[in-house]
Amino acid sequence: MNDIQTLVIDPHQYPDLESLTVPEDHADLRLWLRMLSCCNLIETELRSRLRTEYDTTLPRFDLMAQLQREPGGMKMTDLSRYMMVTNGNITGITDQLEKEGLVERIRNSADRRSSVVRLTVKGRRVFRKMARSHEEWVLSMFDGLPDTSRDILFETLGQLKTFVRLQPSARPAS
Repeated sequence: MNDIQTLVIDPHQYPDLESLTVPEDHADLRLWLRMLSCCNLIETELRSRLRTEYDTTLPRFDLMAQLQREPGGMKMTDLSRYMMVTNGNITGITDQLEKEGLVERIRNSADRRSSVVRLTVKGRRVFRKMARSHEEWVLSMFDGLPDTSRDILFETLGQLKTFVRLQPSARPAS
């Protein structure tokens, strides 16, 4: 498919925040809600497929993805910071994955209060399979978008990311 096809979607059938806007609303607000709606649609589809095909959740997948990048393991506080969730959430997910033999906790000999979490051999095997599927799902969702549109979108979102990071309110307090 080389051309973008216009789809007419009934907003009552597929409600999202963007569908609640009207042309008179500020363009930046409408743009933000469109980006949010797209992210939510993609995330919802990924969550559904992970649940259906692997009986797992997106947070579990995300935690395993973090650990895949760090074969030596990660401290729970680092996992919490990278995933932007509470230590309690990380502990709960880790407990479940540990019971299934997908991760292991290794006590820090210097500090018995802390431990490092890492994927087990089984966890790495299971994650690789899920990651291949995840990649195929994402590719299929973007499949009908022409390369030029995809490139423009990527570049434009990169500019937005840089611009937002340079805003005074986005800078960490000194």
